[in-house]
Amino acid sequence: MIRVGFGFDVHRLVEGRELWLGGIRIDHTLGLLGHSDADVLIHAICDALLGAANMRDIGYHFPDTGAEFKGIDSKVLLRRTIDLIATKGYTVGNIDATVAAERPKLNPHIPAMQQCLAEVMGIDPECVSIKATTTERLGYTGREEGISAYAVCLIERTA
Repeated sequence: MIRVGFGFDVHRLVEGRELWLGGIRIDHTLGLLGHSDADVLIHAICDALLGAANMRDIGYHFPDTGAEFKGIDSKVLLRRTIDLIATKGYTVGNIDATVAAERPKLNPHIPAMQQCLAEVMGIDPECVSIKATTTERLGYTGREEGISAYAVCLIERTA
């Protein structure tokens, strides 16, 4: 059996925070605000995976009210998400994701993101597609107030 899931996340850009996307730190003057490291790409992927397995969402499993998640590396949340879907017999088939940001330019970082995410999920980097786009200076992303990410995944039942 195969299932498809969709995820979305957005975080505000602020001064005084590091910018983490796809599990890697990207040099930028602003970072994303959140309870964890606010990696919008990983959060969207987690939501897609959990949704595909009919296991609710990232906030249900890793609430921003939980002290144990304060400042947590989102790669840890992704690994735990992989473990959660495995309890229902699922493994990741592939991920297709898009990050919307005006700056910084993300294309040079995509191979490192793919490699990092593939390692965390235990899949081939060829199964992790990441695209970057802008919103043509429109909306909160265009005004550089935040970054958003969208993800679609396919999971397969192994048991």
